[in-house]
Amino acid sequence: MAMKIIRGGRLLDVAAHAAPHRDILIDGDTILEIGAPGMAAPDAAETIDAANRLMHPGLINGHTHSHGNLAKGTGERWTLELLLTAGPWISGGRETEEKYLSTLIGACEMLLKGCTACYDLMIELPIPTADGVGAVTKAYADVGMRAVVAPMVADSSFFEAIPGLMDALPDALQADVERLRLPAHEMTLAAMREIVATWPHDRDQLRPGVAPTIPLHCSDDFMIGCRDLAREHGLGLHSHVSESKVQAVSGMKVYGKTLTAHIDELGLLGPDFVVAHGVWLDDDDMKRLGDRGGSVSHNPGSNALLGNGIADARRMLELGVNLGIGTDGANCCDHQNMYESMRVASYVSHVRGPDWQRWLKPEEIVTAATEGSARALGFDRIGRIAPGYKADIVFLDLTAINWIPVNDPVNQLVHTEDGSSVHSVMIGGRMVVENRRIAGIDLTRIAADAERAHERLAAVNAPNKALYDRLESIVGSFCPGLAKQPYHLHRFGAPPH
Repeated sequence: MAMKIIRGGRLLDVAAHAAPHRDILIDGDTILEIGAPGMAAPDAAETIDAANRLMHPGLINGHTHSHGNLAKGTGERWTLELLLTAGPWISGGRETEEKYLSTLIGACEMLLKGCTACYDLMIELPIPTADGVGAVTKAYADVGMRAVVAPMVADSSFFEAIPGLMDALPDALQADVERLRLPAHEMTLAAMREIVATWPHDRDQLRPGVAPTIPLHCSDDFMIGCRDLAREHGLGLHSHVSESKVQAVSGMKVYGKTLTAHIDELGLLGPDFVVAHGVWLDDDDMKRLGDRGGSVSHNPGSNALLGNGIADARRMLELGVNLGIGTDGANCCDHQNMYESMRVASYVSHVRGPDWQRWLKPEEIVTAATEGSARALGFDRIGRIAPGYKADIVFLDLTAINWIPVNDPVNQLVHTEDGSSVHSVMIGGRMVVENRRIAGIDLTRIAADAERAHERLAAVNAPNKALYDRLESIVGSFCPGLAKQPYHLHRFGAPPH
């Protein structure tokens, strides 16, 4: 790949809340030098005109689910537990081509909204397959995104995982949900081991991860097996921990301790471990994570939409937790817009209380959405625009209305930008979006493919939809009942009642 010189653009300086004019010299996929306008460059270097552009590091989505993109907008007033109940309906019956399509839709949205890498907890039931994982990774490869692809796995169903829920179902419904039982963990671990051993991709671009979906859904032997697989191959571990109060209360019932304390005893916590959500983490949980170099992907939009509460991101930072930011899946947040996630992260920190000095600062939020998420993904040379880092750069149009006028570029990136100003996106020195168009992608064709998939899946999953309709009132009363039980934290936006 030839050398490139970017000239005329303004480079975001997060610490200074400024955006001075800078030229950037790129050698292949890596930033070689950053200098004042007019800096020297080899005669053969290709010139990229960035006049009227603000350049910022590619945003990095610390937690998403590619299977959710074909189900965006499906849920209405869903709690997390109702969403999990709906899983077979909204995510079931997928053919390989539809797994590719769902990932491609999300990847396109992320790129068009300034995101260059993500941690994708995809799902295949009852067990991950090489074909399914291959379809997901192919979608990211086709648009040029970086991704960690971590199939979510478990050996207990949702109905087995929540204490007392199965017993609350009538006998007929118990029989119906029996078919949702998952294979023994040995089978799932063997399938994952084969996927990892035959991974064909450059791990600077696409790498595998291990995602025991929720500790309550995984036996201890399974969690330990996931730990050992990840550590043997140098992979990341990612799990939904204390996302909802239902999970937190259930953890105390099952283990007699918090979920974080339990998985710490199993040896999972470390620099490679990412907690998704962490809304109901207490100080001891956060200290454990911080002391072991762990991360939390803060997904404030999903936390709010599913009614899970407001995570204490300030306390996480104080106790040494690496903070990333994510969108969660489009089936439970309805978008893949990291600008929106940054803005919501700011807003929800404000409504935690009147002490404004504890609110998240815009520079902390931008850092979390770039360097923090990069660390959570396990990539050490993305998340910054600096010499030696990969050339993953977003170019915002400063003539777009969001940027008229430019007062404080860091504040405006968090509170004003909505993705509509993204003009171009570079990943590894290659323009993958130019003038708001993704290279090699026909969105009209994707829309037609998605409509056909929607029609087919609606028919295939009609029995799963009918099962959901029968389960909704029971799950929708039993689980909120659990959430009303006493717990030593309060993370909801309203007083306890």
